[in-house]
Amino acid sequence: MNITKRDVLELRRRLTKKDCSFTRMSGCYVGGTKNIVLKFSQPFLDLEDDVFYKYLEIAKKVLSGTPGGNLLELSFAGDEDAVLCQQLLGAVRESELKNDGMLDRLYEQILTHYSSEGNYLILLFHDIYDVPARTTDGAKLDESEEIYSYLIGAICPVELSKPGIGYLEADNCFGPRVRDWVVSLPELGFVYPAFIGGGADVSSVLYYVKTGKPSHPEVMQRILGCIPQRTAGEEKTEFQSIVNEAFGSEQEDAENAMLTIQKNLNELILVRDADDLPPVVMTTETVQDLLSDAPIPDPIKEQITKSYAHAFEGAPPAAQNLLDSKLVAASAQREQTLALTRKIESLEQQLSEKPETPAENDLPWDETSPAIVLQVSEDKARQIQSQVIDGQKCLVIPLDEGDGARINGAPAAL
Repeated sequence: MNITKRDVLELRRRLTKKDCSFTRMSGCYVGGTKNIVLKFSQPFLDLEDDVFYKYLEIAKKVLSGTPGGNLLELSFAGDEDAVLCQQLLGAVRESELKNDGMLDRLYEQILTHYSSEGNYLILLFHDIYDVPARTTDGAKLDESEEIYSYLIGAICPVELSKPGIGYLEADNCFGPRVRDWVVSLPELGFVYPAFIGGGADVSSVLYYVKTGKPSHPEVMQRILGCIPQRTAGEEKTEFQSIVNEAFGSEQEDAENAMLTIQKNLNELILVRDADDLPPVVMTTETVQDLLSDAPIPDPIKEQITKSYAHAFEGAPPAAQNLLDSKLVAASAQREQTLALTRKIESLEQQLSEKPETPAENDLPWDETSPAIVLQVSEDKARQIQSQVIDGQKCLVIPLDEGDGARINGAPAAL
């Protein structure tokens, strides 16, 4: 991964009313039957403010997220079809969205290959960024270092607003609200060429996927001409599916195994972070090490390793992409519960082994212990006196009616 968070933020920070320099915006509205309803193209900076900000929000969304997570750095596949896709993207960029023929070809590519059942809006933005030169410590200089001309593409669902009751001003009453077709924030987007290290990389595309939505590999491959990749969410889901399928019907065992695996994975990441080492890449060998001390039968370990190698062949994910924070928390909770259970069992064992109250003549007193130990109320203690009776020194305890006494646990005859 060459694209950094800094590269993405450098472009995103410019998308404000003051700094935005989009030269043009073009769009194509596609109906649910894959028919083109509307096409438009116009200078972006001429838009009225309320519309300007809405479109700008869509463009900014394509530059939101985490590189390697839902922002993917795609490389062109290199075959004949991929070369044609790259040439088309380059031609649309060079035309600055002013060549209707090139735009129509790109729209047709999306209509043909993008898998979607609903209405959607294709938006294209063109921008020219005068990249400032920088000193070795990152400070900006006045002179320009590079002119970065690029496209931002976005595919936005267009859906009917929710039904409801609204105030009908003309009739001065409440009634069914008129439902409008509303453009949502994009589920997919791209930036071409990718902005890497302060300049254009014409061999790469930055690809955006809305978190929790499918990545649409057909768009990566057939429209952009790139090698498909999974998002971090898809990699995590695939890994968990591999573990679940290896256990078959024993899903309780699979859940327990996954908690252990997530615990080990989290510890591996924490150790690397503490030592300031590069992120862990989860090769097949790394997965084998991760499973080595997990309480999983060897045949299942072998099945997990084999399936993992097949699923992630040639593109091992980062360890962070396989980490599920909820499962890590559940694993920690399970450890606390087990520790508490063991402690309770230990206390119960100690109580079961504790001897019963000693018998009258078997008191655990030694020579230094007092011969007499009394436990009485404060009122009764004040009444106790020492007297000599028949030449014998005695303790005299007055007894009131109803008083009882025990000596060494046994009732005293009064």
